[in-house]
Amino acid sequence: MASPAPRIHEAPDDLLAAIDYCYEQGWTDGLPVVPPAVERVKTMLAVEARPAETVIARHPATGLELSLHAAAVNAVMAGCLPEHFPVVVAAFEAMDHPDFNFHGSTASTGGSAPLLIVSGPYADAIGMNSDVNLFGPGNRANGTIGRAVRLVLRNVFQMLPGISDKSTQGNPGKYSFCIAERSRGNPWPLLSEAQGYAKGTSSVTVFAGGGFANVENHGGNTPEQVLLSVADAMASYGCISLGQSVVILAPEHMKVVSDAGWSRENVQDFLFAQARRPVEGMKSAGKFRDREYDAQHGETAHALAEAGYMHRGLRPDDILVTMGGGDAGGHSCFIPSWSRGRASILQHAPVALPADGKRS
Repeated sequence: MASPAPRIHEAPDDLLAAIDYCYEQGWTDGLPVVPPAVERVKTMLAVEARPAETVIARHPATGLELSLHAAAVNAVMAGCLPEHFPVVVAAFEAMDHPDFNFHGSTASTGGSAPLLIVSGPYADAIGMNSDVNLFGPGNRANGTIGRAVRLVLRNVFQMLPGISDKSTQGNPGKYSFCIAERSRGNPWPLLSEAQGYAKGTSSVTVFAGGGFANVENHGGNTPEQVLLSVADAMASYGCISLGQSVVILAPEHMKVVSDAGWSRENVQDFLFAQARRPVEGMKSAGKFRDREYDAQHGETAHALAEAGYMHRGLRPDDILVTMGGGDAGGHSCFIPSWSRGRASILQHAPVALPADGKRS
């Protein structure tokens, strides 16, 4: 079933009444939205060179389609500025890839939320936060881009809590889950470069993420000490699975790691090797499955997969690692995937806008 054709609603002229009208239509995430006036939607669409009816994503289970017009309407309601729109579009183009498991990640009891990580100069150009209070409130770009994704999921794809979204408990990221990778002081190649895009190209990575786990370590002064804390969070019996992972290292932790000459690949190898539980422990927790052990230790097993243990993920590159957050404080984080499988991370390179925020 395709998305219905856009139509004009005769909403009240009074702003507060128009906001109430949006509530009455069921268009909100529980918070007030910006009424999507026609001119605001047109301004949002003006940054895209493609026709408004262009379909950028489809729901594999329902057949519902997301057009640029519908995405723009929801971006306006979320409070986005026009220059934020390319990130919203790129996110859905990434989620539309079959490997992402769009339906499962939005409908599952696991309660995932699409985490967006914007890497490259475009994040700075639109004023995204990659620094202090990275996952917290206060930045318009981070907050509204993430919220636009949620509103599209609700209003276009009809992923409604308790009806089609069967999340057992959900998580706060279902309101908004969007950050920028920190480039300032980052000793590693940016994610966009590590993903194979040309230097200067920005990328949007979408991860179907579960709840946020803070990893505190103020005393570690070697990479092993810092990363053992992260690996322990990844391997907790409540989190360990074959699913992928996102690890955001705080600058304080990144300095310890990079000063010792460790690369992103070194960190991934260490975390994969250490984020493990013995088979007997997995059995005692009721989490051991023969097929998962066979998947991890079969003919294609990674060299670091140790016999008699279950590791988080199938191989080291199942762990996305980068830097973000403020300079002070030994607080990094781990975000688990929504599922026990690997279909969690997809990236897409958006077309960056010129500095004036306009496209010809």
